[in-house]
Amino acid sequence: MGLETNVLYYGDNLEILRKYIPDNSIDLIYLDPPFNSKATYNVLYREKTGEPSQAQITAFEDTWHWGLESEKSLQEIFESPIAPSAVKDFMSVMPKFLGKKTDMAAYLTMMCVRLLELRRVLKDTGSIYLHCDPTASHYLKLMMDAIFNPRNFRNHIVWQRSDTHSDAKYQFSAVSDHILCYGKSEKQVFHRLHVNYPEKTLKDWYIFLELPDGTIRRMTQEERETQIIPKGTRRFNMGDLASPNPRPNLMYEYKGYPYPSKGWRCSKERMEELDKKGLLLFPSDPKGRIMFKRYLDEQEGVTVGDIWTDISQLRASMAERLGYPTQKPEALLERIIKASSNEGDIVLDPFCGCGTALVVAQKLNRKWIGIDITHLAISTMKWRLEKMFPNIQYKVVGEPKDLAGAKELANQNKYQFQWWAVSLVGGQPYGDKKKGADTGIDGYLYFMDEKNKVKKAIIQVKAGGVSVSQIRDLIGVIQREKAEMGVFLCLESATKPMQIEADSQGFYHSPLGKDYPKIQIFTIEQLLEGKKPDIPPWIAPVDTPPTAKRAEGKSIKML
Repeated sequence: MGLETNVLYYGDNLEILRKYIPDNSIDLIYLDPPFNSKATYNVLYREKTGEPSQAQITAFEDTWHWGLESEKSLQEIFESPIAPSAVKDFMSVMPKFLGKKTDMAAYLTMMCVRLLELRRVLKDTGSIYLHCDPTASHYLKLMMDAIFNPRNFRNHIVWQRSDTHSDAKYQFSAVSDHILCYGKSEKQVFHRLHVNYPEKTLKDWYIFLELPDGTIRRMTQEERETQIIPKGTRRFNMGDLASPNPRPNLMYEYKGYPYPSKGWRCSKERMEELDKKGLLLFPSDPKGRIMFKRYLDEQEGVTVGDIWTDISQLRASMAERLGYPTQKPEALLERIIKASSNEGDIVLDPFCGCGTALVVAQKLNRKWIGIDITHLAISTMKWRLEKMFPNIQYKVVGEPKDLAGAKELANQNKYQFQWWAVSLVGGQPYGDKKKGADTGIDGYLYFMDEKNKVKKAIIQVKAGGVSVSQIRDLIGVIQREKAEMGVFLCLESATKPMQIEADSQGFYHSPLGKDYPKIQIFTIEQLLEGKKPDIPPWIAPVDTPPTAKRAEGKSIKML
């Protein structure tokens, strides 16, 4: 059986890699694992036994603690047939150096056992990009040297992820993330990329104009400052044809002009070719130097280097922003995927979060595989993919498929159950699930049945017993949030008083001329059988998911 692509896997990426991903099958790996920064955003995932799985994360748990999971992973590394001896040497020293019981040692052990599997699944022509922060980047660099071999190190990319902060009192403001790039061999795919010239380069270098009638003049100061030039005019700079090093074989006169002291940069044949194309500039002084014209509109731009300052952080006003804590800009992933893969290649993200790598891979005609251990992430990815690519075909592995599986998930973790249930109706999960902060909102369904007006239905999910008071609570939340509708999802069947209370709210009257029940109740069993809420459509053309829009003066986002 071949490798399945365009698949979302719910579960521990270590187990998924071992079970589903064969050797030498992936063209490009991008991973953005939670940093060991002690920033706790959510609860630890708990196994069926009730014990926390210390090497795993539910949503955004950034800290690992040394325990049985770490001990087990360390032992696996020493016994692994795919671990190079350099890795075993590194891991034998690392816990002693850092202190075996430290969080950093646990984090690096967790990363090591997974990076070994990622190397196994990577093709010889493939690349891996590991996104990290300065807290652990130096340790991870040593580890990746051991796993991938130092000769396969390609780049340490520095991405300026944010603006400087004025509150950095005792150090320079920390504004960068680090991306470590390795190949598996020297045969890796790579495409050189270019970006537009910076404004300073244009002002200082491309300062000559060729008018439509062939007249050449220098740009005025106003034109250089405003970057506005007459229509039909071509902009260029003057390139030097003199060789930087002595070239005796290229010391020839051309049309009576003497050669430079070290000879020309090109052969006489090439010089004649440039002349025929009108690319040479001849000085009025016969002793002057011939120059050539480098037209701006013919240049590829600046070759992208390993310091990236041109990709903006995600700001509140940006269309693609979902509000997901670890979301990265699509432009960042677009650069990586374009540089290190071809159309039709397979992109793997084993910590895929809200799925930016998968979305960009889909846009760029790549196949993809995503893995995450939280239903919040899987639900968000499903919602995002379906909003951006309405006809997309993909598969989800690891979600409950029947009522028994749904009940088991509810017993394990009510938040995971809520996020999964929201995904069954195509909703956007609401991720603000902090202890004691029940907002009465588990998700949203957005619609736009009149131009430029985003509307919403509030989703509530109940994993336990149900009562009419819960419908009344939902009505209160709808009123507070100024929402148009509400959807109530439950494991148990709704009682007759619940349905009467829901029906008492009447209908939402859509401008499209159709009435929709204002409160709709569904059991999980009904949803698994294919039933869906009756919600108005999104009639206005959109290029981005509705999280990009603003409604009622507030940014719609997942907290």
